[in-house]
Amino acid sequence: MKTLAKSAVLLALLAALISFAKFDHCRINGWTPPGDYIHACYSDFPALFGDRGLIDHSWPYASETNAVEYPPITGIAMWATSFLVGDGGNKYRNYFDINALLVALLFIGSVLLLKKMKPELWYLFPVAPAVVASLYINWDIWAVISALAAIYYFDKLNYMKSAIALGISIATKFFPIVLLLPIFIILLRRGKIKEFVSYLFITTGTWLLINLPFIITTPTGWLRFFKLNSERAADWGSIWHALDIFGFRVNNLNLISVIFFALGALAFTLFVFGIAEVPSLASIAFFIVAIFVISSKVYSPQYVLWLTPLAVLAMVDKRDRFDFWVWQFAELIYHFAIWQYLASISGAKFAIPAGAYAFAILLRVAALTWFSLRLMRKSTPKFEPHNLEFLSGVSQGYP
Repeated sequence: MKTLAKSAVLLALLAALISFAKFDHCRINGWTPPGDYIHACYSDFPALFGDRGLIDHSWPYASETNAVEYPPITGIAMWATSFLVGDGGNKYRNYFDINALLVALLFIGSVLLLKKMKPELWYLFPVAPAVVASLYINWDIWAVISALAAIYYFDKLNYMKSAIALGISIATKFFPIVLLLPIFIILLRRGKIKEFVSYLFITTGTWLLINLPFIITTPTGWLRFFKLNSERAADWGSIWHALDIFGFRVNNLNLISVIFFALGALAFTLFVFGIAEVPSLASIAFFIVAIFVISSKVYSPQYVLWLTPLAVLAMVDKRDRFDFWVWQFAELIYHFAIWQYLASISGAKFAIPAGAYAFAILLRVAALTWFSLRLMRKSTPKFEPHNLEFLSGVSQGYP
């Protein structure tokens, strides 16, 4: 067991170092366009360090118009690490290095946790090429490890620890909130409605405990995250942006994207009720997050950090590895496509046109959809209509 733990640490460390080397061009030459796009080493660490006033240690939620566009735990991490930079040398490089070190440590922790949850396939996370390419773009791994902890404790039937971990994760990056749907369905199928009410109360209470100080003291800065997301147009990486490029503009995008997600969530609900045995959260969490990122108005390259460990958990056996690599290859194509496209609109002489970028978006969405359907097909070898009795309230509950 100790040998396996050491191998997980070493593999994760190797992946973190390879990813760090990928960003080294920008560390040496600076994060300026189009060079940071051409060399695919753009990072939000130095970009927001300057743009959000963190270089001067400004409180991240002080400004109504320039507050950090993240929930509080990420904002505090961004702010706190600014005090470790010091006054000498290259502040932007130092800030990147400090945050990269923390991300690497959290990544190693995530790999170790995943090894406990999926001992036969955990290694796919640190060797996934799109993961290695994206590790230091943003602070997403801060939410990934707490989301994995929430799934781990839930499947161990420790609902209190799971709910606390999920509340922390939602207060770090908002995406884990979609995990409440599969949690509700699983507990409903087990006939544990009271447990779900308690779970929701603890998750909400944890989230409020973290958020209330910001809501009370700097409400407009805290609200900026939600405001930006509600006002966001079809943005980078989304299927809606690809449609825009091809000349198909979607009006009322907020409503359409919500409806699109709601339909996907309904299909997911029917899928989960169609599984003969009550599934574990680990085995189905990937699908709801995949639906979320497909319907979202934006898809940043680092979102693959959310999806990959959940995909590993959803895989049935080693025969799923081919499908996994097909999907990862599509994610890697998209990863380089977005940077080369941004290079083209930033003045680079050699880059890809908008149409090629839009095609890369659609390829990524198609690969993710295909991979999800392949895994879902293995999860439901035979649809069981009697499970839908829960939807009409006539069931007496599952053990």
